[in-house]
Amino acid sequence: MKKIALVLAIMTAMPAMAENYIDDEYDYYEYSDASEKKYETYAGIRIHKNESLALKYDIQDDGNSTVRDDNFGFGAIVGNRLNDHFKLEFETSYVGMEKSKRANKYDFDIWANMLNVYLFQEYEQTVAPYAGVGIGFASIWGDVKTPVAHMSDSVFDLSYSVMVGVNFALNDRIDLNLGIKYQYYGEVEHKAHNKTFATTDVDATEFYFGAVYKFGI
Repeated sequence: MKKIALVLAIMTAMPAMAENYIDDEYDYYEYSDASEKKYETYAGIRIHKNESLALKYDIQDDGNSTVRDDNFGFGAIVGNRLNDHFKLEFETSYVGMEKSKRANKYDFDIWANMLNVYLFQEYEQTVAPYAGVGIGFASIWGDVKTPVAHMSDSVFDLSYSVMVGVNFALNDRIDLNLGIKYQYYGEVEHKAHNKTFATTDVDATEFYFGAVYKFGI
């Protein structure tokens, strides 16, 4: 009789034990499911088309002239998606311009290093429109030849930018992004005979295309 009671007790306890075991196993596999893993850190390249790289050349007390050019630049980015709506990114980029207007010849090289912050909204884990702002520093080398002077000057100046675009996730590892950006690079002072002869403000409106690779750091 005691054996029968023991067997009945074991049979009664088995469903509860099995349920707990299944729940524990489910929690374990749910936690370790590789498909849930997110790759938040990324690195990539960016190519930008300058629709209007502008040099506003301002001669002291003698008017100004704006030179514009359409050309290409390139850069690299490294960033991290902080949460479901914000990401932080470091961008370094180069653009150059060589242009003549009237009797003046302009040759500029610009290297910018920016810290960008983006606000985005992702849909279906595939498409994510975004808006962003950036702040950093630009090194500008400017060479200006005029009928009265040849000036070669450089500056390390504060730079800022605003941008909007769309990010497309091709898969868990590769993203593409398209956007448009306005960037103010800075101002160069041109000196002749140890005096400031002119200044040049440098800014640009750019369309850009980029690709990044995501990894789990």
